Amino acid sequence: MSGDQLFIGIDSGTQGTKGVVLSRKEGEILTTANAAHRIIENNQGRREQAPQWWIEACTAVMGEMLRKSGISRIDVRAIGISGQQHGMVPLDGKGEVIRPAKLWCDTETAFQCEEITNKIGGVDQVIRLIGNTIAAGFTASKILWMKQHEPKNYDQMAMVLLPHDYINFWLTGEKKSEFGDASGTAYFDIKNRTWSTPIFQAIDASGKLSTCLPELIPSNAPVGTIKPDIAEQFQLPPDVLVSSGGGDNMMAAIGTGNVTPGIVTASLGTSGTIYSYADHPVVDPNGELAAFCSSSGGWLPLVCTMNVTVSTELTRDLLELSLNDFNKIASGALLGSEGILLLPYFNGERTPPLPNATATFFGLTSANYTPANLSRASMEGATLSLRYGMDVLKQQGITPTEIRLVGGGARSSL
Repeated sequence: MSGDQLFIGIDSGTQGTKGVVLSRKEGEILTTANAAHRIIENNQGRREQAPQWWIEACTAVMGEMLRKSGISRIDVRAIGISGQQHGMVPLDGKGEVIRPAKLWCDTETAFQCEEITNKIGGVDQVIRLIGNTIAAGFTASKILWMKQHEPKNYDQMAMVLLPHDYINFWLTGEKKSEFGDASGTAYFDIKNRTWSTPIFQAIDASGKLSTCLPELIPSNAPVGTIKPDIAEQFQLPPDVLVSSGGGDNMMAAIGTGNVTPGIVTASLGTSGTIYSYADHPVVDPNGELAAFCSSSGGWLPLVCTMNVTVSTELTRDLLELSLNDFNKIASGALLGSEGILLLPYFNGERTPPLPNATATFFGLTSANYTPANLSRASMEGATLSLRYGMDVLKQQGITPTEIRLVGGGARSSL
């Protein structure tokens, strides 16, 4: 397919990495590939992954796609990375990973959220400073947790990156971060699009942290070109650009055309997010809405619930059902699951802010306790959590005109 322009897209999520090759000439996706990730977890809320696993998955996905017939490597022009948000990837002075990355769904650092908030002067003052709260799962509390619990690792830290930034670093050798993903760290001022010195000081009064942050770049600027060893490894031209990329929600907003007010994107992944474009900062004084920057030059007010396909997958695994059978029996249950309601807080919850919450099935009786009702209740519980998120958006003046679905859960007809 010589003479074409090909673009590689990679999404590095919590459960796996997905890739596509897009043809500019054909205007369509030529091929796809995917690879699974595993998670390190415990009952104290720890959720971690080794960044090397992301690199191995990216390598496998890119290699598989480029080996397929019809893909002309010489025509590849650029690579774009989408990644799970909020994860902490600490690097030493040589650019080596110091410890596993604490993920967005890690709630082990809930105490550190409170500690940073109190040092700043309370929730209201934090919101005034950065437009957001220090939410469980955001990056700031993870850094303080490492400082307190793993001081040797903290002392080694020379740079802290987000997951998609780290993959960009692997591809280019450049340590940079774009405004959209950076706004989910809780040490980024979303109104002025700058790192927040007061938050740094609350985490570490020595000033060390301010020296460990990557350069901020606008979302329409490339990070750089691929390194020579990457070009050689994948037999790609040496001038292949790597875009700034972004957090998975910011990239899904662009992918669903959510770049003007009114359109709402609902992402049905491991977590659930619901968000809409705004041409001005939308700051929630109650702190339930995340006042993110978009990766299209505006802002992306967003509500996150931490348990969507988590709920359905755990129930499906418990019942030992295939995905098709799970959807089939859930479809056969009555609306309302005959009175069963799932409060789906398997990983704690961000909205409402209950990081230590647990999941509960309500309304179980000997008559309604069936696989079909449990399956449907797991879907309904996750959906009701997203409905709560929609209500939060509306309370802040967002007027939805259309909802567009993305994520694995969007493939279910039910």
